[in-house]
Amino acid sequence: MRLSAVDLACRRGGRDVFEALRFSLSSGEILAVTGRNGAGKSSLLRTIAGLIRIAKGELVLEDGDPELTVAEQAHYLGHLDALKPSLSVSENLQFWTAFLASGPPRLPVGEALSAVGLGELADLPAAYLSAGQRRRLSIARLLAVQRPVWLLDEPTSTLDHTAQGRLMEFMRAHLAGGGLIIAATHAPLGLDATRELRLGEK
Repeated sequence: MRLSAVDLACRRGGRDVFEALRFSLSSGEILAVTGRNGAGKSSLLRTIAGLIRIAKGELVLEDGDPELTVAEQAHYLGHLDALKPSLSVSENLQFWTAFLASGPPRLPVGEALSAVGLGELADLPAAYLSAGQRRRLSIARLLAVQRPVWLLDEPTSTLDHTAQGRLMEFMRAHLAGGGLIIAATHAPLGLDATRELRLGEK
């Protein structure tokens, strides 16, 4: 599988965020997107995720599912954890599992929650979760539904040392299984097969 961007451009609020952007990424590789604040790191991930319209250029996923768009084959983990406070931890993940289930299931909800250390909190309303726990619940989506492309925006944000270690294990396993990862980050990820795309430099 290979994800390529060809002369990709993003425009927001009448301003060119980036243009003529090119990169390619193959199965088992991770692309670390770096650059100063406002360089377009989050905008790039949101564009790939289908949340921002492509202003110019194209994205191509070779050997993916031809019946699905690139966005439909990607998991997007953004700054905001999309959770309903009134629903329980388990109910939130059940919702996202049903919503995202264009691909084959990966882990049952209970197993995914246990993997991120939230198994004992399955019945707790999400409103009572700490910032780190909310992030871990969002990460559980990556485990519950199989999608080949992971788009991670500052993925270690709010996570403690143990949770960061777990996330790195999940990422290594995804890459080993032939997945692709694009991660916007200010900190080194410490993973093999990492390439860098630096935005905002002339």
